[in-house]
This record gives sequence, structure tokens and C-alpha cells, in this order.
Amino acid sequence: MTSPHAARLLQQLSDLHDPELRVVLTELTDRDLGTLLPAALRIPFDHPARVLRAGITSACGSRQPEFDAAALADLFAALAGRDGPGPEVAAAALLRTPEPWPPSLGKLAGALVTAGAPVTAGRPEHPWAVLALATLSGSVRSRLVAKLAEWGLAPIARDEAEALAAAGPAALALIGEVDGHYSYYSPPPLPDAWDRLAAVPGYPSFARTALETARDRLAAIHAGTIPFRADAAFAKDEVAALGRAVRVALLRDEPWLLPVLRPLLLDVAVAPTAARTLPSQSLLYEVARAAEALPTPEVLAALREARGVTRHKGVHQQLDRKLQKIGRALGDRPEVALRLPDLGFGRDGARVIPVGPAEAVITLGDGVELAWRTAGGRLSSSVPAAVRRDHPEAVAEVRALVKQVRGHLVTLARALEAGFATGQVVPYRELAANGLGWSMVRRLIWEVRDPSGEWRAFLPAADGSAGGPLGGDEVRLWHPLVASPAEIGAWRDLLTARELRQPVKQAFREVYRLTPAEQETVTYSNRFAAHIVHYKQLYALVKGRGWATSMLGPWDGGDTAEATRVLGGGSWRVTLRHDYRDDDTAGTDRVWFDRRAGASWRSVPLTDVPPRVFSEAMRDVDLFVSVTSIAADPSWFDGHLDRFDGHLGYWEREHHAELTATAEVRRAALARILPRTRIADRCELTERHLVVRGELHTYRIHLGSGNILMEPGNAYLCIVPAGKGPDVFLPFQEDRLSVILSKAFLLADDQKITDPSITAQLRGRSG
Repeated sequence: MTSPHAARLLQQLSDLHDPELRVVLTELTDRDLGTLLPAALRIPFDHPARVLRAGITSACGSRQPEFDAAALADLFAALAGRDGPGPEVAAAALLRTPEPWPPSLGKLAGALVTAGAPVTAGRPEHPWAVLALATLSGSVRSRLVAKLAEWGLAPIARDEAEALAAAGPAALALIGEVDGHYSYYSPPPLPDAWDRLAAVPGYPSFARTALETARDRLAAIHAGTIPFRADAAFAKDEVAALGRAVRVALLRDEPWLLPVLRPLLLDVAVAPTAARTLPSQSLLYEVARAAEALPTPEVLAALREARGVTRHKGVHQQLDRKLQKIGRALGDRPEVALRLPDLGFGRDGARVIPVGPAEAVITLGDGVELAWRTAGGRLSSSVPAAVRRDHPEAVAEVRALVKQVRGHLVTLARALEAGFATGQVVPYRELAANGLGWSMVRRLIWEVRDPSGEWRAFLPAADGSAGGPLGGDEVRLWHPLVASPAEIGAWRDLLTARELRQPVKQAFREVYRLTPAEQETVTYSNRFAAHIVHYKQLYALVKGRGWATSMLGPWDGGDTAEATRVLGGGSWRVTLRHDYRDDDTAGTDRVWFDRRAGASWRSVPLTDVPPRVFSEAMRDVDLFVSVTSIAADPSWFDGHLDRFDGHLGYWEREHHAELTATAEVRRAALARILPRTRIADRCELTERHLVVRGELHTYRIHLGSGNILMEPGNAYLCIVPAGKGPDVFLPFQEDRLSVILSKAFLLADDQKITDPSITAQLRGRSG
């Protein structure tokens, strides 16, 4: 059943009159788009209705059109009778139409696939789409299968094609979806395309056989029974097929994968000779890309091993970047990331490894520390000379273990933090029983649901037990969003008093609630709009936090970009729009939220967004702005107004701006830290500033930007922090907090400042 707006559009397209209507996307369902697309594709490019045609095809390229049997047959007929898009659009439509398909579809597919003679000509632009349509049309299938070798498909790729062909045309069409083989007219890839491919009968079996074949081929290369040629062990199509096999195995969490993949990676990463080349860089990187998409701790460890054996420095650099991305991505897959390995650490957070006449002592605390203990019991951070000389391989293994432990803890922290948006239940007892897990679990605040259904908070480090006051099976991380100000303050006081630094910002975590202004704008927020930021720094931070975005620049279409992140268990998507200003700066714009609706996303009012999802998303945006804003860069202001290029007003405004949630948390931390310091009597916290009384001047440090004004006169004082800050306990690690404290300590003793760049400014004000 089409909507009234779709019915009017269809009438306009059918009559081919000069259309008066325009496409209103909000009035069209996905099924409407599937009905309208065939009619739109029949409109000639030079017809007056081309604007209407463009509106519909553009909508189909950004939404997920759905087809019924009649619309699917109509689309095939429309595609067969025109130049331009063809097999790739038809194959995509197959996947968006519930079977059974109409009986006439096989004949229509045959006409479409033979149009332009793609079967008898060379390899088509969209081979998997052509294969799907050829399989649907039995009359041309045998001719097409005979062409696979002529198309250049190598053995593993041919095996994949035959396995998918046996499962039917929809299975073949999925390859175009998962690999992004689509055209301007194609809809976005299905969000569940990989799940569908993993469910294709026979494909998991092909995946295992293909990876075993690849492993055996590499073993034969190392044994010398197959000649070694650098980067030539696998054809391009085989690398793609093997990458799909790895992804499907990772998605299914197949127990056979690691025993096959580990020797494959160790052999593919190094030449069988002393050369610095390797059998296939492309396959090594393809496995790394698969691991980034669907990471597991085991594959991450196997890739780290492969990185250790390769001799190619360029591969080292590439893999290091990919390993960092995989570690970040693993944190967004908490159900897998929490599967910690047992690396030999006990509840005391220590592991001792004998190395010759000494012992390596690895200790888990705020970080991972490595020390060396000699026979006399003395601990040193330096490797004893005898150990370094006589046991270099053992020393390298210990250092590799330390690096591995740090990587696992970073991944675990990210996985736990991902749960804040969902309030997910965590396997607490399993984590607490693991030495690595306990080092983090003990410093976090947890909630347990008791038999009455109430959630009760506890801190393991406060009672010294792994279990804590557990009365139920459901345990999750406590979030300040659900706590009263008094409870939040009590936890902050306790952590500060015990000097207990949390591995994930929790008690001092920022909270963001919907404001009246956001209720008025309904579907978007301007809370963090109109900021001027360092663009390259913003881009790096956005990517580092797991957001997806394109690069801005002075090229066509590079003036605006949208950074997105999927969170809330995959049900929600947040978007931050930002625009290009110049080579160094960008401007921030609005933020909005979409909810997953089947295979598409739908924008929703902010009041519909779950409070945890909203808070965690806005926390990221606040981080982006507060870290990258030009107002937070002390070197931006150097006394020359031409430096500002029109941004002076913004820079001055931000010095007096109200505090964001991030700055409010910073203020709360300072309120607990300063009374414990030697400069407490020289400091005062106001609503927006830390006021420091020196001997020469009084200084106001803005708690958001960190910028300094001197009194009297409100003159700006530029201090670029250098070196280590004061030796003061911080309840969480944050550069801005450390910088503000460093400036406060420096200015409290302003008469002792010797840096000429600072004293010149001070003398200028003191006469």
C-alpha cells in the first residue's frame, strides 16, 4: 500500500507531464521508494520530470528501498530497457525483496544480464551482481560459469563463487553488499549483510576450507615445494575471498579459526629466505582489516605475533597503526573483549619471571610497571648487565609481555567504558577472578541487583573482597547519571581520600542531561555549535574515539562533513556536523540522533533518546570541542591580532564562557585536590575560575580553556606548559587538569619565575 504522496508522485511519473510535485522524503516509506524507483528510472535524462527522477534516485541512494514482487519485476524490466545502472541495482533489489520472487523474474534477469553481452565479453564491472542474475536465469548460468576462469578468478575465488552459486542468487548478491560494489543508484549496503553471508548454507564450510588451503599453501612456500615470489602468494580475488572468510569466521566466533589463522599469519608475515619481503602483504593487511571490523582478543594477539616476526619496517609501521585500531574496535565489542587471557597474574597484581641470575617483576597498578630484582633483593628499572648480555631473547620476551598486558588493559578499559551507554550487565565474577581483570575491577564502582530488584553500589577496593556485597547475579558499572549529587560527592571524596585513581573515568564522569533549549529545537542540539577548532587535531580525536568521518578540505564537497558514531548496542547513531574554515581550523555545528529502523536510520526527537545514550554521546562531543578549540591553545594568542583571522571574538568569548560538564568535573576535582597542596592558602575557586594570588599579581585561570588573565587590568598571560607537572595525586588523568594545576603552582610563586617569555609579560604589567 503506497502513501498518498507516493501515489501522486507515481501518477506524475506515469503521465510524464511537467511535474509540479517535489519529493518530500519524510512522507515516503521505504516501500514507497521501491515502488517509485522503476518509474523514475524510465524518465529520460532530458525530460522535464528529471528533477523528480533525481529526487527519487537520490533518496534510494541514501535510504533502504523495499520492494514487493510486482515492484521487483517492474525494476528488472526498467533496467533491461535502458543504459546506465543494471545488474548491481537489480542484485541489490533481490536482497530487499522477501521471497518468493515472481515467476517471470528468471526471464527478466536473463534479458538484463545479456544486455550488452556481459557474459560473452570481458569481466563486467560488477561481476558478483552478474553472477547473481545469471544464477537466477538458468538459461545463461552454464555459459557464465564457464567464463569464471576467463574472468581471471583464481582457485580460491572460484571455489567461493561455486559455493555461493549453489546457495542461490541472493547469496551471490551479498558479495556486492559486503564489499561495497555498488553504483550511484544503489542503496547503502545492508547493515546485516555480513550476518546474512554468515548464514548462507555452505559458506562457513567454504570459509574454513579456504583458510586451510591458504595456510597449507604458505606452509609449502616455506618448505620450498612452491617457489617463493614476494607478494605473489595469492591473487587479488583470492585475498578478497579470504578476507570474507576471516570476517565470517570472526562473526560466528568459530573455535577452529585461531588454530588455522595463527600459523597462516606467522607464515604470511615473513619470507622463507633472509629477505625483508613477505609472501603477501595484501593478505596480511586484509586479515588486519577483518580483525578491525570484527575483533577478538585472540586474533589481535596473533597479529601481534605476526608483527614480531616480520622483517619489513614498512609492514611494522602499517601493522602498528592497524593494531591500535583493532584494540580500539575491540573495546566496542564488549561481549568478546571481556574474554581476558590468563597471563599468569595473581590477585596481588604481580608476576615474577626468572631470567638468568635475576627476576623480572611485572606489577599492575595505575599502569604496568617492569622492574628487575637481583640476587640481593634490590629492585631496579634497568636490566642487569649480565642479564642483558647473556639472555637478550628472554629480556625481549618479558618486554613483549609487558606490551601485551598494557594492550589488554587498554582494550578492557574501552570495553567497560562502552557499557556506560547501555547499562549492560558484566561478567563481574569472571573478571574479578582474573589477575588482569581484578587490577581494574577493584578500582571501579559497581552496582548489583539484589533479590528485591534494587540496584546497590559498591567499590571492591573499599571492602577488599573480589565479590563485594553481591546478593544477585546481575552486576553492572555504576553511572553518576543515575545517582544523586550527594552520592556522587561521597564517591568522589572516598576516591580522593584513598588516592585511588580509576582506570575509567567514573566517579568524576561528566553527565549531560537534556536542556530546555534542546527541547525547543526538538530534533537537534546546538550546545556545542559555533566553536572554532584545530581541524587536524579534531579529525585525529574523532577517529581515535571510534567515530567515522570524511576529511575536510578545499575541494569540491569538502566544505562540510558529518562525524558519526553508533552506540547503545547498535540501536542509536549520533552525528556531529562540522565545516571547513581554512587549512588549520574548522567550525562545529549541530548534533542529532538517529534510531535504527530495520535496515535504515530515522532521525528522532531528542526526548526519545535514552538518557545514557544521550549523555555518553554528548560527552564525546564535549571532549572534541574542549580539547581542540583554539581558545584552549595558549600559543594561539601571541599579541598579534592578525593571527586570529577573524576569530578573536570567539577566543575572548570563550575565556568568559559558562563551564561545560567537562570543566564542571574539573572544578569538582580541584575542590578536592587544592586543600591537600602547599598552595591551598593562595587559591580560591570561583564559579568559572581558579584564582591564584601571587606576589606580583592575582591570576584568574579559566577552568574550561585554561587561559589566564592578570589583575589588575585583565591582561592576558600566555604560559605554554613544559615538563612534568606538580607531584600531586589526580583522581583521573586529564591533560587540562594537569596544566591548570601546573600553572597554579607556578603563579603562586611568581617571584621565582625565570622563564624570559613569562617574566617579560609580568614586568610589562608590574611596571
